[in-house]
Amino acid sequence: MRQFSARITLACAAVMAAFGAQAQSPATLDKIQQQGKVVIGVRESSAPMAYALGGNHKFVGYHVELCEKVLAKVVPQAKIEYMAMTAQNTLPLVQNGTVDLGCGPTTNNMGRQKQVAFSVTTYVSEVRMAVPADSPITSFKQLDGKTLAASAGTTAVQLLRKYAKDNNVELPLQLGKDHFESFMLLEAGRAEAFVLDDNLLAGVIANSKNPDGYKIVGEVLGAEPIALVMRKDDPAFKQAVDAALIEMMKSGEVASIYDKWFMQPIPPKDKPLNLPMGETLKQLLQEPNDKPLEAYTS
Repeated sequence: MRQFSARITLACAAVMAAFGAQAQSPATLDKIQQQGKVVIGVRESSAPMAYALGGNHKFVGYHVELCEKVLAKVVPQAKIEYMAMTAQNTLPLVQNGTVDLGCGPTTNNMGRQKQVAFSVTTYVSEVRMAVPADSPITSFKQLDGKTLAASAGTTAVQLLRKYAKDNNVELPLQLGKDHFESFMLLEAGRAEAFVLDDNLLAGVIANSKNPDGYKIVGEVLGAEPIALVMRKDDPAFKQAVDAALIEMMKSGEVASIYDKWFMQPIPPKDKPLNLPMGETLKQLLQEPNDKPLEAYTS
C-alpha cells in the first residue's frame, strides 16, 4: 500500500506543480487513493471490444482487457468496479466523475475532445454494414428509401446522414438503444442493414443465433480512431494511462491482446472474428498518438 500511496502522491504533486489552481476538481488518482477503487465504464453488447457474459455480468473484451492491464500498472492496489454504459451516456458519466476510465469503444473526434480526454488510439475501425448472407446489397446506394438500423449515439448515425446528403439518397433510420437491439431490427426484417464499426458488427454476428446468416459489406463510410476516455481536466491521469498503453504497445502486449480478441475464438460461442489488424493500427502501435477523427479525413 505504501508503494501505491507514494505513486499517487507523486502524481498529484505533479498535477499541482504543472497546473496549479487550474485543477479545481479532485484529481482522479487522488480520488482512487481515497476510495480504494477505480470505476471503469464498459458496454454490455459491444463485442469484441466490451461486452457482458452470462447472468453474472462478467465483462470481457479487447478494450476491457486493455483497461484492466493499464490500471494494474497505474493503480495496482485499487479494486476495479465495472459500470455498464451506453454510447449516449458515456461522455456525461466520464465528465461528472462517476466513471474514472471509459473502456467502451468510443470514437475520438474534435467535438468530443471539448468534453473529455482520450488516450492514445487503441483501435481504428471502419464503418460498414451487416446484411443477411443472401442479400444482394453491396453498396449504400442500393438502400435508397429502405430502412437501416443503427445504434443511438454512435458516429455511424452522423456518417449515414452525411452519406445520404452527399449522394442524394434517402436512408430512413431505425435507432436501437444498443447494438443488440439494433441487430434485432435486422434479424426481425425491420431493417435491410445494420450500420456500425466493422469490428463491432463482426462481434454481434459471431454471437448471434445464426453467425453464418450474415455478412459485412458496403463501402467504408469512415475510418474512426477508437480510444479510452477520461476526464478532460486531469492531465496527470491521462499521462499515466498513455504511458502504460505505450509501454504495452512497444512490448507487443497490445498486439497479443488484439490477436486474442480478433483472430482467436471468443466467448460465448467460441467463434473467431477473423479480423486481422489493419495497417493503420499497426503503424499507430509503432508511433502512438491521440489524433481525432478529423485527422483521418483531412
